[in-house]
Amino acid sequence: MNIRILIPVFAVVALHMTSVMAEDEYEYVEPPVADQVSDLTDDDKDGVVNARDICPGTPVGAQVDNDGCGAAIVEEEERQLRILFANDSYEINPIFSDQIQTMAEFLEKYKSASIQIQGYASKVGDPEYNLELSKKRAHAVEDELLYYEVDPKRVTIVGYGESRLEADGDDETSHALNRRVTATVVGLTEKVIDEWTIFTIIEK
Repeated sequence: MNIRILIPVFAVVALHMTSVMAEDEYEYVEPPVADQVSDLTDDDKDGVVNARDICPGTPVGAQVDNDGCGAAIVEEEERQLRILFANDSYEINPIFSDQIQTMAEFLEKYKSASIQIQGYASKVGDPEYNLELSKKRAHAVEDELLYYEVDPKRVTIVGYGESRLEADGDDETSHALNRRVTATVVGLTEKVIDEWTIFTIIEK
């Protein structure tokens, strides 16, 4: 008895829904097309548009500021030369060959670095002669570096003669310390800081 009553009720509901849907029909309206006025191109994909990116070419994944410039850590490494000479000589003792080769390799690693080779002499003899001798010592070291294919444009020499003594004594040990060539080169490395993401792993 109850089943016969429910069937007509469901039929009425269905007819009502159909009527409502028919009343809700309306014509399709095309969505508006955005009028893009500004150029939002971001060639280096760093999140800063070209129009205000003052550091184009930022490495992918780098942490950048509002100007599109990546943050970086500058690290430096230093190498020194210290070569001693016999009296009245500019011949390089073979025991210093490793120093020169190591410096050449350092300059190969840091191609933007340059080197100034400084020659000195002891205060034995004529000052003018010692000045020229100090230059010859510097040139001798320069020639060894050029042998390792260091670009000559990155090498300069200067001779100080006996004007900058390391040891002021008048004994043989002091003279030996003053007959020298020295150089200091600093190599710089710039490492870009990566932007933090959910996949970033912090080293412990």
